[in-house]
Amino acid sequence: MYKFYGNETVPSEIRALYDAFDRCWCAETCAPRFRPEWSEANKTLGQCSITAFIVQDLLGGRVLGVSLGDGAYHCINEIGGIKFDLTSEQFEGDDRVLDYENTPEQSRKAHFADADKYERYLLLKSLLIKQLLKK
Repeated sequence: MYKFYGNETVPSEIRALYDAFDRCWCAETCAPRFRPEWSEANKTLGQCSITAFIVQDLLGGRVLGVSLGDGAYHCINEIGGIKFDLTSEQFEGDDRVLDYENTPEQSRKAHFADADKYERYLLLKSLLIKQLLKK
């Protein structure tokens, strides 16, 4: 059922968190450059950094970056030595192979220097909290 990277090794609380994010990811939380391609069928597109930093807010751990080869990084999480990528599904059908081994830590300050990204982070976090409180 779960297709995100690391789903086999994460505790059930991470899969439950994925389910909550799945109900929250939307075009408004997607990175602007990806919005034309965003769809319900590819909800994780353009959601990596804001999702990873929210996971860190809630569960701790580190936010790491997978090099995309063009100077950009795709953000993932590591908690207790377990790496997982809640937004990896956006790469399905892509010829790119992500290297989850060489993953430098990502700076919250650097990512949120982009005001739009910070606003999207706040929006996704508020949507997620509302979703989690419904239970």
